Amino acid sequence: MQHVYFPLDSVISLVTTLADGARLEVGIIGNEGMLGTSILLGVDVSPQHAVVQGGGSALRMSAAAFRRHCKQDAELREVLNRYVHVLMEQLSQTAACTLYHPVERRLARWLLMTRQRVGDDRFNLTHEFLAYMLGVRRAGVTHAARSLNIRGLIDYRRGAITVLDPAGLQKASCACYARGNLIYQRTLGSAP
Repeated sequence: MQHVYFPLDSVISLVTTLADGARLEVGIIGNEGMLGTSILLGVDVSPQHAVVQGGGSALRMSAAAFRRHCKQDAELREVLNRYVHVLMEQLSQTAACTLYHPVERRLARWLLMTRQRVGDDRFNLTHEFLAYMLGVRRAGVTHAARSLNIRGLIDYRRGAITVLDPAGLQKASCACYARGNLIYQRTLGSAP
């Protein structure tokens, strides 16, 4: 890793790949975090592949400059260490969520997390991309999105998703969404 990235209005998915080529999103980074935490830990490679969801902007800093700033600024190091803790909890929570919760609840959670990090109710995502992120077949995403659409929680048209009822979508999501926000608040003092 030559650089670290700080998303401003974009979202980066952390994707893990198995030996057979299967892929699954295990984490999500938006304007609350950074890509490149392994550099903070003294490692130049990442255990996950980063996939940018749609467009947006991010700040970039060389790994060398980032290391220098972290050495010089104890307060920065402390905040980033707490963020690494939050990211590790998010990875664990996502693994459990993927195994135990139905696709519709996971999709609702994922849409809320993306909305929170993008700062907008509307974003462009295909069913194929969502299936890839959630680790399910495209048909499963289509069924789940249709159900959320019929309930008036989202509007979905040709790759454009609009969150119509965030509170309703939160009720439709699994408890992992609220737990994730609690982890951020407890560790960093605010939700993503």
